[in-house]
Amino acid sequence: MYKMIQREDVVRIPPHYLKEDLNTVAKYLTRRNFEGRMDKENRLVIHATDVERIGEGRIVHGDGAIFQRVKFSALVFQPNLHEVIEGTVVEVLKFGAFVRFGALDGLVHISQLMDDHIDVDLGNMRLVGKETKRDLKVGDHVRARIVSMSMNERSPRESRIGLTMRQAGLGKLEWLDEEYGSRHVPEGEQPKKKKKTKK
Repeated sequence: MYKMIQREDVVRIPPHYLKEDLNTVAKYLTRRNFEGRMDKENRLVIHATDVERIGEGRIVHGDGAIFQRVKFSALVFQPNLHEVIEGTVVEVLKFGAFVRFGALDGLVHISQLMDDHIDVDLGNMRLVGKETKRDLKVGDHVRARIVSMSMNERSPRESRIGLTMRQAGLGKLEWLDEEYGSRHVPEGEQPKKKKKTKK
């Protein structure tokens, strides 16, 4: 999900910055222009560092600014389809729960919570299984899988990411502890218990 990449791009340096140190200005504008935004490969730039100017920049007739090519290192966050994530429930609604993982939120629709009918308890901000009585509320830690993505380049926080918790090894971490022990290992992969020997 998180990784460091090397990137080159162009920043526009307005005329009122031309009296200042261009290296400092290029660093400032690179961070302002790219941090918190998505690139063409659906990666959210968290932080830009090690910014260097490439060449002297280009002046466009009638603009007055310098268009400066820069190279920099970027810490990016990139969710991938079918990736298993761990996050925290940040909002409970009648149609599901929003889970924050990394720098983004995803929705677990009510139909993708568990193999049980769900009662919605908005008064207590929780979703409850009718038969299992398992509940999901704000602050719970969960493991889910990304099943759909529609990324918003202009406003990454408004991206639509669909999650499921209905597969083996997914769900609220407390449920996984109950089912698989503290290792959260799906059925069939759980280590065999040693037989007790008589003394």
